[in-house]
Amino acid sequence: MFYAIISEDIPNSLEKRKTARPAHIERLELLKLEGRLLIAGPHPAIDSNESGDAGFTGSLIIAEFNTLTDAQTWADDDPYVSSGVYSRVTVKPFKRVLP
Repeated sequence: MFYAIISEDIPNSLEKRKTARPAHIERLELLKLEGRLLIAGPHPAIDSNESGDAGFTGSLIIAEFNTLTDAQTWADDDPYVSSGVYSRVTVKPFKRVLP
């Protein structure tokens, strides 16, 4: 089943994001290689694909896991969590309808 991992950043998270990003991306690449990643990306703090110094307000990951517990455990182990980028992470089941 798919699960949505919806994360909210702390204020002014950009520098922490930059530091933790390689390890964060490495985990997402593994999900991708396993064919379990539907979509992933950050929420820019401004109305632009290039957020620049404005940074980001959070992230969305939708990926396949066996259970909600597995998805929550994976989300809790994210380098953005351990480095203090995220202030809150919510994990919910996601039903893909389209496309």
